[in-house]
Amino acid sequence: MKSQLTLKKAFFTLLFVVIGATVFAQTGKISGTVSDKKTGETLIAAAVKISGTTKAVGTDVDGKYTLGGLATGKYVIEVSYIGYVTKKIADVEVKDKETTSFNIVLEESTANTLNQVTITASFKQESVNSLYAKQKNSAVISDGVSSDQIKKSPDRNTSDVLKRISGATIQDNKFVVIRGLSDRYNNATLDGAALPSTEPNRKAFSFDIVPSNLVDNLIISKTATPDLPADFTGGSIQIITKDIPDNNFFSFGIGEGYNTASTFKDFKSGVRNATDYLGFDNGDKALPSNFPSTNRIINKQLTQAQSISAMKNLPRDFNIYNSTALPTQNLLLTLGRVKSFNEGKNKLGALLSVTYRNAQNINNEVVRDYVDVDYRDNVYKFSTNIGAIANFAYSYGKSKITFKNIYNRTYDDNFLSRSGLNTSIGGGADVKFYAFDLMQKSLFKSTVEGTHPIGEKSGKINWSASYSNILNDQPDQKKVSYYRNRSDFGSPDYVYNANVTTLGKENTRLYSKLNEDAYSGTLNYTLPVKMFGQTSTFKTGLSSLYRDRTFDARFLGLLLNTSSPDAADIRRRSLGTLYGTDVINNGSYSLDEIPGNADSYTANSMTNAGYLMLDNKFGAKSRLVWGVRVEQFKVVLDAKVKAPETSVDDSYVDVLPSANYTYSLTPKINLRASYYRTLARPEFRELASSAVYDYELLAFQQGDPNLKEAKVDNADIRFEFYPQAGQVLSVSGFYKKFHNAIESFNNDGTSSRIISYINTDNVDVYGVEFEFRKTLDFIAANDFLKKTTLYTNLSFIKSKISPNNTGINLLEPNRPMVGQAPYVINAGLQHSFLNDKLSFNALYNRVGRKLYIAGGVLFHSVWEQPRDVMDLQLSMKVLKNKGEVKFNAGDILNQRILFYYDNDQDKKYSVANGDYTLSSYKPGSNYSLSFSYTF
Repeated sequence: MKSQLTLKKAFFTLLFVVIGATVFAQTGKISGTVSDKKTGETLIAAAVKISGTTKAVGTDVDGKYTLGGLATGKYVIEVSYIGYVTKKIADVEVKDKETTSFNIVLEESTANTLNQVTITASFKQESVNSLYAKQKNSAVISDGVSSDQIKKSPDRNTSDVLKRISGATIQDNKFVVIRGLSDRYNNATLDGAALPSTEPNRKAFSFDIVPSNLVDNLIISKTATPDLPADFTGGSIQIITKDIPDNNFFSFGIGEGYNTASTFKDFKSGVRNATDYLGFDNGDKALPSNFPSTNRIINKQLTQAQSISAMKNLPRDFNIYNSTALPTQNLLLTLGRVKSFNEGKNKLGALLSVTYRNAQNINNEVVRDYVDVDYRDNVYKFSTNIGAIANFAYSYGKSKITFKNIYNRTYDDNFLSRSGLNTSIGGGADVKFYAFDLMQKSLFKSTVEGTHPIGEKSGKINWSASYSNILNDQPDQKKVSYYRNRSDFGSPDYVYNANVTTLGKENTRLYSKLNEDAYSGTLNYTLPVKMFGQTSTFKTGLSSLYRDRTFDARFLGLLLNTSSPDAADIRRRSLGTLYGTDVINNGSYSLDEIPGNADSYTANSMTNAGYLMLDNKFGAKSRLVWGVRVEQFKVVLDAKVKAPETSVDDSYVDVLPSANYTYSLTPKINLRASYYRTLARPEFRELASSAVYDYELLAFQQGDPNLKEAKVDNADIRFEFYPQAGQVLSVSGFYKKFHNAIESFNNDGTSSRIISYINTDNVDVYGVEFEFRKTLDFIAANDFLKKTTLYTNLSFIKSKISPNNTGINLLEPNRPMVGQAPYVINAGLQHSFLNDKLSFNALYNRVGRKLYIAGGVLFHSVWEQPRDVMDLQLSMKVLKNKGEVKFNAGDILNQRILFYYDNDQDKKYSVANGDYTLSSYKPGSNYSLSFSYTF
């Protein structure tokens, strides 16, 4: 009996041990990428196994692998691939419910290594090797950030990440400037497909819409290869978002921000609706669908009753509402899911993310003091931004298909209140001006992409199809001005009168809508080939992009009948009662419209491209990536009523050669040289003769249908030294020759100032770049300095223009290029404490004095004054590293943003010496605190 009880006890003890081991086993994963040490190309179907076991997987079409279900502990990983030396890596540690990220580089077999079965390394050594390979193996002069580096930074979105890349500067927290060139000379792709401009009046993309935690890699190519789109000169920004996550997870982040110039201050605005906080107008500001057509209004085909009815249907709430500016609010939700099939050989993954941001900012006492105006503006901006990303991917065998989607919507509701003196009105008049301006912008982009092996020689094809839509909706921009003549001082007539007796674009109600659809497709083929005794790579491809845009604008206004008996009293009414129902009903106003046939337009363009490229290796140290790209471009633009002076029908065929040579002087030193030809094409807005009044610049913005594309010849040289993994010292030189550079200028030959565009020939730009990123342990060998990194990149650029534009007499014939900064300084200091649980970053940026708008006949050029920008970031991991608290301090110095006319040409801002002030204000410093947690 006793032996039976002992047997039962042993049985149940064993059963509980088995159940406990099954239910409570601590397991984790190892995942990463296998690539070629010399070229950085990922290797398909490389075998990755746990040494001494049968547990193994093959890398997928992206060179990625995942070994799952591993008990906690340390392992030896063995990696093999045909034609490469087998490698064993020891001390790869697996932790409970965590994924150990581990990239591996393999070397090709040679005559010296054919008899060598394996080479061995440790986890730490191989991590250093893979990072070195990633740094050195780019085919072009480029800089980038990987997801591993992003994880270690407190960056919230892609624009934050871009601040850390050599030669890149962020303006307005979202637009990127590379090598001192304005954003119109850069291009961007997201997951291989071109990103359209998010701005209605410029070529620029708002990089703050992509959350940083979804970025797999971000690369800025500063030189061109044939497989890159050719419409860039400063840099080509490539963002690759994640698709298949390593683990299932759910994370959220929430944050609050304080602006010293805005938060908890008095905030003025037009009428506010609850849906404004969701990024959508509730429809009250939209023009009624049954509103009379332009022809009926301008041809006086409305009866008085119909006119009164139409005016009463217009939104007429001109009241100014007061509130308190709330702190900035941020929210981020991200969900990741992964499912394996067929013993881990097939995987289905999904990443979903939603972002929300609301900010209420004030620019107080904006100075505008030039020519005949001396104004002070108060600008109140209510802004809501919502975004969503939905990425899906299926990896099966050696193939992979992804479906990636991004949506972003920005709701900017501005109210401007202006007061001051205008000497051009009646010999001098006090002015009060009000503008209610809502702009709703949205971007949707969807891309399907596939990568598949083909043939028996490790060839592969990559294809993609993409659709994007851009919408810029301006439902009711209302502008009203009052003035009183100073000559009436001391008389009963010294009162403000509303300017409602005439109709111009500066005092109308603008209803505009821009809609653009874009369709693109690409097909690429890659094949490894043997040349000169080395494995080289041949690549070819085709691509096509079609854009179709419509822009509609209506300039409406209520015109006061000056013969009305109470006309004088109506003009003296306050803003809230100026367009009251009583004066509309009694016929004091009539409905009018400025004909906009030249302002509304349709446009489309088609870009077709093909390329041939070879990545040749000559011996162990030389590499040449060379080839040619051919692009065919056609653009058609017509105003609403076609006319020769407002129509565009241009086509170009461009042959674009490039060559990038790299010589590896030592395993840690590269010498690079390159030549390439690129393009800059005018945007639709720059071609359209549509004239829209910018009440902040006090000028019209108008395109030029005669604008042509710019061609740019580029040459670069670079010295790179990598003292340790993750550290770099480099010096670069570059030269750019522009033919027909596209620039903005003051077209002021008439009484009205118009900001337009010109082609400028014979533009030379040359410069040097210096980059340094190094831990400070060379000062003293201690842990504190070893975990402290100093990084800086400096760019010094010189540009020279000798314009020969026929019919344009520029005041400054010898000037720098518009948008070209003479120098760019980025610097930072980074330190990590407590085993990387606490990190600190200090960032500094300064951009040299640069030309904003070129001078015309009457007005000198507008310059942007340099300012010092200092940011601080502190992040701390909490709750077993699953949570993170971040504190950010932005623009701590809060120096004045200044644009001015340098009338005395002394390259300094001095009102005493006759310089005019186009715009001057302090934006305030930003402080924010956020918390995020991953389940």
